[in-house]
Amino acid sequence: MATIILKDVCKSWGNIEALTRINFECENGKILVLLGPSGCGKSTTLRLIAGLETPTSGIIEIGGKDVSNLPPVKRKISMVFQNYALFPHLTVAENILFGLKARKVPKNEQKKRLENAADLLGLSSLLQRRPAQLSGGQRQRVALGRSIVAQVSVCLMDEPLSNLDAKLRQEMRQEIRTLQQRLKMTMIYVTHDQVEAMTIADKIILMKDGKIEQHGTPEDLYNRPATAFTGSFIGNPPMNILTPDPEIKKNFSSLLPPSSNSFLLGIRPENIEISKDSGIKGQVKAIEYLGSDTLVVCRSGEQTITLTVKGKATLSTGDKLRLIWKPEHIHLFDAGDGRRMTSPGGVSP
Repeated sequence: MATIILKDVCKSWGNIEALTRINFECENGKILVLLGPSGCGKSTTLRLIAGLETPTSGIIEIGGKDVSNLPPVKRKISMVFQNYALFPHLTVAENILFGLKARKVPKNEQKKRLENAADLLGLSSLLQRRPAQLSGGQRQRVALGRSIVAQVSVCLMDEPLSNLDAKLRQEMRQEIRTLQQRLKMTMIYVTHDQVEAMTIADKIILMKDGKIEQHGTPEDLYNRPATAFTGSFIGNPPMNILTPDPEIKKNFSSLLPPSSNSFLLGIRPENIEISKDSGIKGQVKAIEYLGSDTLVVCRSGEQTITLTVKGKATLSTGDKLRLIWKPEHIHLFDAGDGRRMTSPGGVSP
C-alpha cells in the first residue's frame, strides 16, 4: 500500500507560517491534486512529502510508515519537476537510467526497465538524443521515464506541464492520467491551473494562505463550493460572486436570507439567462466569442456579471438587457468568513 497521510502538518520559517494544520489522505493508486494560487502552500506541502523540507510539527506517513524526518532517498518516491531537471550532456537513455546507476541496479535490470519505459512513453527512437534535441513534450516524457524506471509506487509532480503550450498540456494531461491508471501509482500533483486539476484528479485539495479551503472530488468543488473563494477559483469562466445590491434584492427577495447585507450570492455564468421583460438590469461591456460559446460581460449597477451564451451571441457592446437565473442555481456565502450558507427561500444547501 502507498497511501499518503498528513496529520496536523505545520511549516514555519521564523515568524512566517507557511502551512497551518494540514490534514489529508491520498488513497493508494489515486491522483490527489494540490491546487491554488501562487503562495498558497501547495509546493511547500509537496516538498514536505518528498523530504526536501522538514515539517515544523505534525506527521507525514507513506505506506503506513512515519517518514516525517526521513531523507528523500528513504521514502521510496519519485518526483517530476517543473523544469524537467534533465542533464543536458547526457542522452535520453542516460537521463532515464541515472538514478538506477546511482543505486547500482544490475545492468540487465536497467536495460529491461529502460525498454519498458521507452516503449510505454514512445521514446524508443529518441534514446540517443540529448535534451536540446527534444521538444518540450518529449523532455517531459523523459522526466516521466525516469520516474517509471524507479519502480516506486508514489510519484510527486510539481507543476510538470506549466512550460508547455496549451495543446501540448492537454495531450500530456491525458497521457499522465492514462499512465497513472496503468501503473496504479499513487500520485500527488501540484498545479495552479484549475482545468488541469478538474481533468486529472480523483480528489482535489484547494489551498489558500497555507490552509485547506476545500477537499473533495472535482464535482464537489464545482457543484457545492464550500466557500466563495472555491466558487470563484473553480470553473472557467469563474463563478460570479455578487453583493446584494438593490437590483438583486428586488428580483430575488423571496430567495434571500432576512439579513440581506450579510451574504454574498454566487451564480455560475452558464446558469444565467437573458430575459426580455424581467430580471436584473444590465448593460453589455464586452463580448468574447469562443466558437461554441460566447462570454458576455455585463455591468449591473456597480457590479460585473459574466454569462455564457451558446454559439455566437447576437449582442453588441452597449446593449441593455435583463438577466435571470433559477433558484436552484444560487449559491449563498457568508459575507464575513465566506463559508457556504443555506437560504430560507428554498435554495438547496
